[in-house]
Amino acid sequence: MIAEKVLFLVLDGISDRPCEALNGQTPLSAARTPVLDRLAAEGVCGIMDTVAPGIRPGSDTSHLALLGYPPQDYYTGRGPLEAEGTSIHMTAGMIGFRCNFATVGGDGLITDRRAGRISGTGPLSEAIREGVDLSALGVGFRFESGAGHRAALALTGEGLGDAVSSNDPKKEGARPLTIQACSDDPADEKTARACNEFIRQSAEILARHPLNAQRLEEGLPPANLLLIRGAGKMGAFPPFQERYGLSGSVISAATLISGIGKVVGLEHIPVPGTTGSVDSDLDAKVKATLGELERKDFVLMNIKGADEAGHDGKAIEKRDFIEVIDAALEPLLALSDTLIVICADHSTPCSVRDHSADPVPVVIRGPGVRVDPTVRFDEVSCAQGGLNRIRGCDIMPIILDLINKSHKYGA
Repeated sequence: MIAEKVLFLVLDGISDRPCEALNGQTPLSAARTPVLDRLAAEGVCGIMDTVAPGIRPGSDTSHLALLGYPPQDYYTGRGPLEAEGTSIHMTAGMIGFRCNFATVGGDGLITDRRAGRISGTGPLSEAIREGVDLSALGVGFRFESGAGHRAALALTGEGLGDAVSSNDPKKEGARPLTIQACSDDPADEKTARACNEFIRQSAEILARHPLNAQRLEEGLPPANLLLIRGAGKMGAFPPFQERYGLSGSVISAATLISGIGKVVGLEHIPVPGTTGSVDSDLDAKVKATLGELERKDFVLMNIKGADEAGHDGKAIEKRDFIEVIDAALEPLLALSDTLIVICADHSTPCSVRDHSADPVPVVIRGPGVRVDPTVRFDEVSCAQGGLNRIRGCDIMPIILDLINKSHKYGA
């Protein structure tokens, strides 16, 4: 039998380093994961550098690599991809940014870069769209909320560049920075002016918004500042279906991953109840994925909550959420005619609270796979598997070969 369907499951940031809170184990190795372990036992395992050894991948560059779009050729910045994921249709030449709703105190210092991981920011974004006016600069904009504290901004107009800095100091207790052009190009200087004016006007709107007044009354940090970064100019991506001959969907609560899927031509399937955090409805996400496999050849599913726990340095919470993920994946065991590929996009060690260059575990299970002796899905066990150590750009060629859609190299 040769599989005709592909489920590509990315467990965002699931891999880690040894944690003191877990007696030297990683959250993945410490977790009880009977489903992932069975998939490992029934498949071929390995470890993977999603971009290259020693390179700390972003979620954006890693997912592009995993889908077979080398980031060195296609990556222009996270902003355009994030914007596409928030329902802003990005066309060539538009400048995109990723944004955080953040909290700044009366002394002008940032007290929380994520505004208490606020959610439900739709009313704030609506007020910004209605109140900000950049027409005096000859610039238009679109602004949309993403998942949780995230949002995206896109600028339109003539003579805009994308070589600009960020106002995000990347730490609490610091003042927001002034966005500056990174070159002498008038186009970059125009974008920097537009960004600074957008931040100024939006801050005035947020400061008097009823939602923030309510948060203050409840003792919650107000979302009274926008941090914008990841500038990029929208480029062009060869359609996934033309590249591989596969129809596809993307299922992800993370706007970045949805955006990457959409720009390469995967259909985004929204799933109510999924949040991108540890409170996400994973059962609904798995059910939707199984439904998509009935009508599409390829489904990319991203599960993100473990990554957030890693960024927050919460090893025990990360371990516990991995166990929640594992339980939700049990229906996948019944897929006998589907190639299941499971990996992380990067490591997010609790000790680092950021991405690292540590390779991630990967397993491929399905018809035609040469099963190796590995029986545990974790960072060390998978390193002993038959795939050995590969790169992210190797995954799609391996998948295509296993479903008999690769092309012979040579006569």
